[in-house]
Amino acid sequence: MGVSLKDVALRAGVSIKTVSNVVNDYPHVTPAMRARVQQAIDELGYRPNLTARHLRKGRTGIIALAVPELGNPYFAELASAVIDAAARHHYTVLLDHTAGMREKEMLVCQGFRTHVIDGLILSPIELENQDLRGRTDAAPLVLLGEREYDAPYDHIAIDNVAAARSAVRHLAGMGRQRIAFLGARAESARQPAHLRLQGWREELAAAGLPHDDSLVAPTDGYGRADGAQAMTTLLDRGARPDAVFAYNDLQAIGAMRVLGERGLRVPQDVAVVGFDDIEEGRYGAITLTTVSPDKQAIARQAVGCVISRLTGSAEAEPRRLRPGHDLVVRESTLGRHR
Repeated sequence: MGVSLKDVALRAGVSIKTVSNVVNDYPHVTPAMRARVQQAIDELGYRPNLTARHLRKGRTGIIALAVPELGNPYFAELASAVIDAAARHHYTVLLDHTAGMREKEMLVCQGFRTHVIDGLILSPIELENQDLRGRTDAAPLVLLGEREYDAPYDHIAIDNVAAARSAVRHLAGMGRQRIAFLGARAESARQPAHLRLQGWREELAAAGLPHDDSLVAPTDGYGRADGAQAMTTLLDRGARPDAVFAYNDLQAIGAMRVLGERGLRVPQDVAVVGFDDIEEGRYGAITLTTVSPDKQAIARQAVGCVISRLTGSAEAEPRRLRPGHDLVVRESTLGRHR
C-alpha cells in the first residue's frame, strides 16, 4: 500500500483537508502549516496520484504540442522547454508532428484527440483563418509563431521584424555593406520569412545602405541543404556578399560550409548571422552569431495560457504575448579571440 493523505495528516497532526490544500498548492495555508505538512510528506515519501486528481476535475492531465518538424533542433528545444513548463503544473505533454501541412494542422485543431488532451499548443505553417473559424473543440488552443489569425485564441510570437533588424544592425555596425538575406519565401506577408526579410530591408535603409535584391536568395525549405544551396546560388551568379543574415541557424550552418569550400573565410571575408540559437550553433568549428528567441519564456507563456483557460478565464479576451529575444554574438561575426 502506498502512503495516503490520511497517513500524512496523522504524521503532521492536521486534518486531511489541510494536507489536500497543501498538495494542491491552495494559497490560504499559512507558511508554518505548509512547512509542517511538507515535512511529513518528505518524511513519508508521499506522492500524489496526479491521474486521479485530473480525473476528478474532468481532465486528462495531458497538453498536446503540435509542431511542423521535430527534426528541426529549434522545435526539439522548444518542445523540451514546454515539457518542463507543463511538468511544473503536473501536466504531461503529448507531441505531434504536422510536417507544416494544412490538412494535418486542421486535423489537430479540430480536436481529433479531444478525449485525450486538455489543451493544445500549435505552431502552424499553412493553417488559414477559415480553418480556425469553424473550430468546435472546447479544449483551449494557443497559437505559436508570427502568423496572425483573426480568431479568438491566445497567440505567442516574438517580434520578427525587430529581431531581424538587430541582426542586420550588428552587421552594418561592423562596416559590412553587402549584406545578403538567405531564406526568402514566396508566401504570405504574415509568415516569418517575409517578416525577417522586411526587417532586413528596414535596417539597411536605417543604416543608409541600399537593398540589393540580387543579395536575396529564396529557399524551398529551412534546413542546412537549403542554406548551402542558397549560398551556392548567390556565389555562382557573382553576387558576392560581405555578410549573410540567414533565416535560421540551420541555413546559416549550410551557408558557412559552402563559404569554406569556396575558400572564403568566416568572418574575415563574409560574416554570418543565423536565427534560433540552436545548440549546434554553439559548438561548430566556428561558433554562430544568432538571434536567440526566449524559448523558455515562449514555453512558460504557452503552458500558462492553457492552464489559465482551464482554471477560470476561458471567456477572457485572447492574449497577444511577445516574448523577448537577444542577439548572441559569437565567432561567425567577431572571429576568435586569441
